[in-house]
Amino acid sequence: MLLEDYRNERIRKLEEIRKRGIDPYPAKSHRTAKIAEIVEHFDEKQGQEVSIVGRIVAIRSFGKLIFLKLRDYTGEVQIFMKGVNESGPDGFLGAKDIKLLDIGDFIEATGVVDKSQTGEISVFSNFVKLLTKSLRPLPEKFTNKEERYRRRYVDMNVNPEVRERLVRRSKFWQATRDFMNKHGFIEINIPVLEHTTGGADAEPFVTHMNALDEDFYLRISHELPLKRLLGGGFEKVYDIGPRFRNEGVDDEHLPEHIAFESYAAYQDYEDGMKLYEEMIKYVAKETWGTLKFHVGEFDVDLDCEWPRIKYADLLKEKYNVDVFHPDREQLISILKENNVETNFDVSEARLIDHVWKLIRRTSAGPYWLIEEPLSLSPLAKKSVENPLVTERFHPIIAGSEMGNGFSELNDPLDQLERFQEQQAARDAGDAEAQMLDMDFVEMLEYGMPPACGWGNSERNFWLLEGVPGREAVPFPTMKSKDD
Repeated sequence: MLLEDYRNERIRKLEEIRKRGIDPYPAKSHRTAKIAEIVEHFDEKQGQEVSIVGRIVAIRSFGKLIFLKLRDYTGEVQIFMKGVNESGPDGFLGAKDIKLLDIGDFIEATGVVDKSQTGEISVFSNFVKLLTKSLRPLPEKFTNKEERYRRRYVDMNVNPEVRERLVRRSKFWQATRDFMNKHGFIEINIPVLEHTTGGADAEPFVTHMNALDEDFYLRISHELPLKRLLGGGFEKVYDIGPRFRNEGVDDEHLPEHIAFESYAAYQDYEDGMKLYEEMIKYVAKETWGTLKFHVGEFDVDLDCEWPRIKYADLLKEKYNVDVFHPDREQLISILKENNVETNFDVSEARLIDHVWKLIRRTSAGPYWLIEEPLSLSPLAKKSVENPLVTERFHPIIAGSEMGNGFSELNDPLDQLERFQEQQAARDAGDAEAQMLDMDFVEMLEYGMPPACGWGNSERNFWLLEGVPGREAVPFPTMKSKDD
């Protein structure tokens, strides 16, 4: 049968149900037990009357015996009905009426908990109440990737591991909150719409606010508003929420994704590495129950003290690149030899970053990458020992940067100079260079205490879960398509 035929037949049943005076979409339902409680505590529940609710996932009939498999969020159980009750009282369906039900319908069943002759835990019920009549059948298999992403609600029913993954995603962020709260941080939600956006090298989305008749940017980072809170007297703050970057979609990047940033006054990057190494381990343990992962070609064990490797040393060792006196032709040659497709007219700093990423993607880790060059870190404080580098740190795990932190720059004149350099690059055509934010500079002139900042996105979850980004979010962004 075609989908249209299935749908027409279900609409016919819907009309017949309504003719009987039964509301196929009632507002009220009654549940006294979840299915998992019945299955896991059968000895306690046996012989008790319960009311359960859920979606029908199977219907079988043998003469006057009817078997319905019912699923709620917690599990599945069998409903056993006998055909002696041909039709139910007002608002209920008996065994004779089961032909009006279909796989996918939501029902309520009241009955006694026991086992069938075959030993299967069941609810012996005389009548069921229809809660929702479904008009489209769920497929038995659902494997086409584009269809799965477009109809995620179907995907979660047919492929329950998708729903289970989203539960782990929730645990990932809850563990992050728990850790930060235990360490004295306060969660403060900050604006998504900004006049001037910054805090990362990324191209923003632009929108228009009718009330003010002005264009706004969707934030690319949480950084600058959170640091304004430090200037306002807070000492430990963080935010978890969406950020938006107008970039391509691949296994490691989604234009919209959830991110976390935190800032602690009177701490530096040494304090930050200690704190956030502990946090990453805590979140991993709470989410997956282990610190050992197999990610792509890498076997990763987080349960160690992570070494620290300097950015300049790594590029010198791997490609003989001097990051402080870069040779533009050398950088372009390295990228071309490694089949990196990019705009070679960008700055030397951007080319160096591309070369670094060649090294990163072959690194199992975990280790801390430290002392990134000043040209690549417009918001980080210079190193006291070497003013050409910054007190910046990245954890490198399974070929990815799983976060970004640094001792925050709080010198307003130094910050203004770096902003002006970034704005010049932006004016020259670099859409990912940061904007000049004079209000932020003004805040620094009033004074912001020394601080350490940190940020990571849900890409950490995707990585350790072992799936691409679109598999790990509930409703991935896709090009619109009407059916």
